[in-house]
Amino acid sequence: MASASTSKYNSHSLENESIKRTSRDGVNRDLTEAVPRLPGETLITDKEVIYICPFNGPIKGRVYITNYRLYLRSLETPLFAFLNEEKFNVDGWTVYNPVEEYRRQGLPNHHWRITFINKCYELCDTYPALLVVPYRASDDDLRRVATFRSRNRIPVLSWIHPENKTVIVRCSQPLVGMSGKRNKDDEKYLDVIRETNKQISKLTIYDARPSVNAVANKATGGGYESDDAYHNAELFFLDIHNIHVMRESLKKVKDIVYPNVEESHWLSSLESTHWLEHIKLVLTGAIQVADKVSSGKSSVLVHCSDGWDRTAQLTSLAMLMLDSFYRSIEGFEILVQKEWISFGHKFASRIGHGDKNHTDADRSPIFLQFIDCVWQMSKQFPTAFEFNEQFLIIILDHLYSCRFGTFLFNCESARERQKVTERTVSLWSLINSNKEKFKNPFYTKEINRVLYPVASMRHLELWVNYYIRWNPRIKQQPNPVEQRYMELLALRDEYIKRLEELQLANSAKLSDPPTSPSSPSQMMPHVQTHF
Repeated sequence: MASASTSKYNSHSLENESIKRTSRDGVNRDLTEAVPRLPGETLITDKEVIYICPFNGPIKGRVYITNYRLYLRSLETPLFAFLNEEKFNVDGWTVYNPVEEYRRQGLPNHHWRITFINKCYELCDTYPALLVVPYRASDDDLRRVATFRSRNRIPVLSWIHPENKTVIVRCSQPLVGMSGKRNKDDEKYLDVIRETNKQISKLTIYDARPSVNAVANKATGGGYESDDAYHNAELFFLDIHNIHVMRESLKKVKDIVYPNVEESHWLSSLESTHWLEHIKLVLTGAIQVADKVSSGKSSVLVHCSDGWDRTAQLTSLAMLMLDSFYRSIEGFEILVQKEWISFGHKFASRIGHGDKNHTDADRSPIFLQFIDCVWQMSKQFPTAFEFNEQFLIIILDHLYSCRFGTFLFNCESARERQKVTERTVSLWSLINSNKEKFKNPFYTKEINRVLYPVASMRHLELWVNYYIRWNPRIKQQPNPVEQRYMELLALRDEYIKRLEELQLANSAKLSDPPTSPSSPSQMMPHVQTHF
């Protein structure tokens, strides 16, 4: 985790700019040149090696090892591309203010309040400091409910519908156990959530797990909400598999795309990974949540086992479908900050930052799977998202890079203890300094449009530009329509700029003191445009 111990990025201290440009252009590389480094990055050693490239065979080059990464160069071709080193502002940590985001949703109101009961992370050390809960629930009620929820992750509000006032609430599983324990405070609390909207007769509970897994969790003290205990609720299982199944599925994807793609058996090989089946189940679950809130006009409670993996996938995807704000660049950044980072998705455990044990059972591509689902939605609704594919790819690249503090550690409390916002820079600072690069030229802003993607295997595809982009034999085909559209936009901007220059020049002429004209025609301003 080099970025956790490195001073903040100084956008004015970039070194060796000419070397970086040369390296990007692919010409005139000189191994005697210094390797371009980020501020705070120091070279430890370098040595000539022969790299057995899976695509091109043996390549002679030099490996450079810094306190941050390994960098391999050759005279013929860059083997590992250097990370994006563009200048950017360093105020990205301010992108998400929880109070402002809840105010945007019309909160607090006479049914929901903001509580700071968790400001010191004493109620739940993996929850954010600020929580939104029903007004009728006191802080003492919350403490009693926390004892009956896994990891003390009580039901709290994620999103409220602006019109029908139904809500999405997230939490972890109840601690029912094999004996079928009950907790009157928890049962009453869920009823209080239901009663925040008087039009609702039943609270809908979506358990992300397969039912057999939820039953099995009783053996370890967990479980689910039974009908006989929660009379005013209805429970549905969404059959989304656990982190271990997802990890093995992605490994199979890696095996069929690296180092070679076997085209003759491509479809059967892809099917054997079950990756798109898992994408389908996650999207299907999120659609059910969104549809119940919007069309079914019912409040929903979402949880899996501990409420930080599948729960985050479902709530954030449902909110993306329901709220057009989250489909903007700024809104999506806030969505990730809120539902994933602030609500304690275990990035350190799932990605393995700072852990030498690469085979740890906690590793799982849960966040990557979420971004894949977003990409699938963007393919089906090409005008609905302000951001483009590169926006999603750079998020995933820096999920693993450790260059920014955004995805370090497991929860908000750990980030505060490690002073992440003081010692690192946010990824959003890089993106927001160059938004044009990440904008979708076809974006059409629409308010209150709900998106329901088609979650069938016929409409899902492997994200080739992400999973197979490093294979030189897989040529990424640019979208000709998007390319032409970008050219026309650039031409439009050029014409607007020329027109403004001409208008400015004409204004300057008119403001000059008049000379004695020899004829009336000389008194008339003459504006010439070259279109």
